[in-house]
Amino acid sequence: MKKLFLLIGALALGSSIAFSQENDDKNSLFTKNIFKTRYERTESNKGKFFVHWGYNISAYAKSDIQFTGPGYDFTLHKVTAGDRPTKFGLRYADPSRITIPQFNFHFGYFISDKYSLSLGWDHMKYVVDIPQRVKISGYIHEEISNPGIPTGDRAGEYNGETIEVDADMLRFEHTDGYNFAALGLERYDDILVSSKGKQLLTLESGVEAGLMVPRSDVHLFGVGDNHFWNISGYGAAAKVGVQYHIYKGWYVQSSFKTGYTELLKIPTTGRRGIDKAQQGIWFFENYWVVGFRF
Repeated sequence: MKKLFLLIGALALGSSIAFSQENDDKNSLFTKNIFKTRYERTESNKGKFFVHWGYNISAYAKSDIQFTGPGYDFTLHKVTAGDRPTKFGLRYADPSRITIPQFNFHFGYFISDKYSLSLGWDHMKYVVDIPQRVKISGYIHEEISNPGIPTGDRAGEYNGETIEVDADMLRFEHTDGYNFAALGLERYDDILVSSKGKQLLTLESGVEAGLMVPRSDVHLFGVGDNHFWNISGYGAAAKVGVQYHIYKGWYVQSSFKTGYTELLKIPTTGRRGIDKAQQGIWFFENYWVVGFRF
């Protein structure tokens, strides 16, 4: 939690600076381009909208996962996980299936020439590596939950011992997916501008904060489900990338985003109000999008 509060505090500070009133002083940080370009754009961004769509790959730091319910309260420490990108193929171009791969969708509005506000949905995927050996602390009774689920040779008291987590003990995925719904604040600085001011390369940097809405496929000791979407927690992130503006509002973009999320109510066995898990996840995301500004 402390990590998340520190990150949110840093993002809030950056946002408050960004929202400082712009003025006509050409030396102001908020109006001056941080790069020296030979040519300038012919149009201002202020008052325009933008939308973009694309795909991502992601990586995750090791995280602790705590499982609680009747007869158990245990934590798996430093669990490794990865994403599950869809193999490139026709589904990326099929309108009825384009939401299956890991995708990014953002819609925004320019509140000034250099700043925009946006709403975004990052559909990532998070899959715990099974099997793997991790340290465990807490306790597991011979039967857990209600009605009881037998735990076999995993029953016991733990204080940092190493165990092997296999498919009989756990399946843990946010594959439909690890969804980050966020409000963003972005800044834009032109790097290169064509002589006619129409084509340009722009640096985008920004911060985001919002809710985690995963659809989690979790089975604990063989009992569970691919659960429905639910608001499981919240998170914050920072991002940086480059946009290449091609023609009449169209652009392509590649960006890197990193953030921290706190998931407090992850469904496990599907027994609502009885069993749950929670974890904090650092994520690292690289995404590529095609967008339009209008």
